[in-house]
Amino acid sequence: MKTIYVNKSDYKEIIRDLNRRDEEFLNDIDKSVIKIINDVKEKGDEAILYYTECFDKVELKEIKVKEEEIEEALEIVDGKFISIIEEAKKNIYDYHLKTFQSSWMIYKNDGIMLGQKITPIERVGIYVPGGKAAYPSTVLMNAVPAKIAGVKSIVLVSPPDEKGKINPYILAAAKICDIDEIYKIGGAQAIAALSYGTESIEPVNKITGPGNIFVARAKALVYGKVDIDMIAGPSEICIIADETANPKFVASDMLSQAEHDENAAAILITTSTKVAAEVIENIKIQKEILKRKSIIEKSIENMCLILISDNLKTAIDICNEIAPEHLELMVQNPFEMLPTIKNAGAIFLGKYSPEPLGDYFAGPNHTLPTSGTAKFSSSLSVESFMKKSSIIYYDENNLKIVKDKIIYFAEKEGLDGHANSIKVRFEDGKFN
Repeated sequence: MKTIYVNKSDYKEIIRDLNRRDEEFLNDIDKSVIKIINDVKEKGDEAILYYTECFDKVELKEIKVKEEEIEEALEIVDGKFISIIEEAKKNIYDYHLKTFQSSWMIYKNDGIMLGQKITPIERVGIYVPGGKAAYPSTVLMNAVPAKIAGVKSIVLVSPPDEKGKINPYILAAAKICDIDEIYKIGGAQAIAALSYGTESIEPVNKITGPGNIFVARAKALVYGKVDIDMIAGPSEICIIADETANPKFVASDMLSQAEHDENAAAILITTSTKVAAEVIENIKIQKEILKRKSIIEKSIENMCLILISDNLKTAIDICNEIAPEHLELMVQNPFEMLPTIKNAGAIFLGKYSPEPLGDYFAGPNHTLPTSGTAKFSSSLSVESFMKKSSIIYYDENNLKIVKDKIIYFAEKEGLDGHANSIKVRFEDGKFN
């Protein structure tokens, strides 16, 4: 792990290097993903089964999860976990319900009516990763806002294990969230199937949910055929800490991100050399007892940084430039600092608001912008599953009042067909 003293003039180069991760080999990955997508478009289920055997090392006879498989999963999952999922679901529901938008209409006068029609997306696909870890929390964070939005049909895909089964905790969460269809497929082939359809799977209108680099690139390549939530990079956390921060807490929160994968980034920006040193010692101690130690050590070597700043203002400037997925403010007065934060996916205030609180339970969505995209994008929300249509109504008299202005405007753009569309409505003759 690198420790770097930074000031206003040198931090931007450090951040540019941070956001360059993965760019060098994307072209090679895209070639592989394009082949998979084209094979699924051409061969449908045959290609799905072939790639599932190649990548997941299991030969499936059918890809749709049966009701009895879901019931079997519910018997495996303990009641305590079911209770926790249900409580987390309620927290997520209550939070997201506040963001629901309705259609609206305004009446400028008796002859003019303007508005916006809000319509839910009809069919959505949710990708839930398997492999290194199972994520029932992903089911909740994607399905709950989709349900609130009014999505009619929700499809879940997740890669099977070597026995051809989806993780039972994922299936339990899917049952609690009333998912309509579940398929045991993963990787780029699952994204292709959701986008273009196969004999077994009807195509969707939007795909949400995280995945590995192949899933992320597949989502990028099918965008336009379907909508996607975002192109997510590796997980990341930035912690701003002053001399009052607890180094043990800071270290544990950095490790909680480092365990995601080898390219996950954990960055500490602190004004205290003492805190920095103690965080390093705590990371060394705590990582030894964690199950994903090997992943953590690679993440620490590859992507973890400690930046020591002269003052909190510079620390905030650095953080706003990073635009992290998760930001923790481990400072004496986090609420005073909050207005200065411009770019972050989710902001956690104080030493008793660790990032995993948001991942699992508090209510806000954990599907967040990564790799600096918090400068222009937001977390997954109810709005992510809705479309907006403009509504315009003018009666004859009100169009007549503005017709000459519209005709003049259109003619200045050289679009006389647009101008004519207005003219014909007020001319005598065959067009009237």
